[in-house]
Amino acid sequence: MHVDFDTLVIWAVAVGLTLLTALPMILRLRKNERRTEEAHIEALRYGLHEPVSLHPVIDPERCIGTASCVSVCPEGVLGIRAGQGVAVTPARCIGHGLCERSCPMDAIQLVYGTEKRGVDLPRVRENFETNVPGLYVVGELGGMGLVANAFEQGRQCVEGIVREKDHGPDDVLDVIVVGCGPAGLAASLTALHRGLRYLTLEKESLGGTVRHYPRKKLVLTRPVKVPGYGKLPVREVAKEELIDLWEDIAAEQGLTVTTGETVAAVDHLAPRHFRVTTDKGAYEARRVILAVGRRGVPRKLGVPGEDTSVHVAYSLREPEAYSGDRILVVGGGDSAVEAALSLAEQPGNEVRVSYRRNAFSRIKPANHDRVQAALAANMMEVLWSTTPVEVRADAVRLAGEGGHRIDVPADQVFVFIGGELPTGFLRKCGVEIETHFGAP
Repeated sequence: MHVDFDTLVIWAVAVGLTLLTALPMILRLRKNERRTEEAHIEALRYGLHEPVSLHPVIDPERCIGTASCVSVCPEGVLGIRAGQGVAVTPARCIGHGLCERSCPMDAIQLVYGTEKRGVDLPRVRENFETNVPGLYVVGELGGMGLVANAFEQGRQCVEGIVREKDHGPDDVLDVIVVGCGPAGLAASLTALHRGLRYLTLEKESLGGTVRHYPRKKLVLTRPVKVPGYGKLPVREVAKEELIDLWEDIAAEQGLTVTTGETVAAVDHLAPRHFRVTTDKGAYEARRVILAVGRRGVPRKLGVPGEDTSVHVAYSLREPEAYSGDRILVVGGGDSAVEAALSLAEQPGNEVRVSYRRNAFSRIKPANHDRVQAALAANMMEVLWSTTPVEVRADAVRLAGEGGHRIDVPADQVFVFIGGELPTGFLRKCGVEIETHFGAP
């Protein structure tokens, strides 16, 4: 077949333009694939390949490999492998949902749990309302423990309430907020800013369970917008600074928080009519927002001597209060590791960590490096593959591999093995509980 010169030129130009257009995309794809493999190796090393909470699941039938999700995720959770998106380090997911919203094919969904490990959560709708009309759940109680996201949930919840038209009785409060951690504080500030008649109840003090974090723990790593105040002027802040800032904002905005009052029951009297009973009184409102978190109900070891020993604690506020002590920390997550490191820095302490696995998993790389440095300096000891079976007056009996048992001297025992959903309280409120197994 004869092809004239002009046609060849046109074809050459077309092919050249196609290559020029496609080449950057191909190079970017290869770069993303290399980064994915590097991240995969790191994930296996630090145990970040196993999700611990909310994480993305990608539908391979829908994904077209644009990598838009990779570019918008600030935590480096996602990558590209074989031309498709994959969750490389799901344990790093903080649930902001940027990946989900950026996907042009709706191929990404954020889920809780995995196929093997279920997560119990209260049943909630997109507006954070439970199966009980007018009763809402936000923050850590609903599965979102990140400070910035919990704060945003509290704000969104109240904004949604403001838009609703069925108001309920006129002679009661508009909303009662139970808990004043990040989610409860945001909900309260939004209610104040929106002119709602509100009451905020907190069993401890403003800040809620954030106050139980170890000293100097970084609790905020991205900016948040505070209703009626504006964007917080910090990006990274330790818990002490954040609580001080919250207290300043509350005072400046005129926020009223009733502290030292524990909620015992939430009764649904009628449509948009609740009674909240505490250890000091009873209050009525059209709506109730539960922002109590999970950390207030720490998971226990369930071994003999645990409940009778005065030396067992489930949080660490002031590591400086302990010196010259023999200390056992139980757990292998970031909270346990950070507590052990803080205690090991105090003079005269002898710190050991009991962990049921043979390596720390799902801890932050920075904490992993700090642990390695502390072990190299003999500042602490890790008793791998051990589980407490009995707490005694001055020691803890551990079970090791093969049933071998050892007694570890301990003047103080700190348990960091997670928190439990207050299932009994929620069911008493009428809230249904669902177990999520990672299915979209």
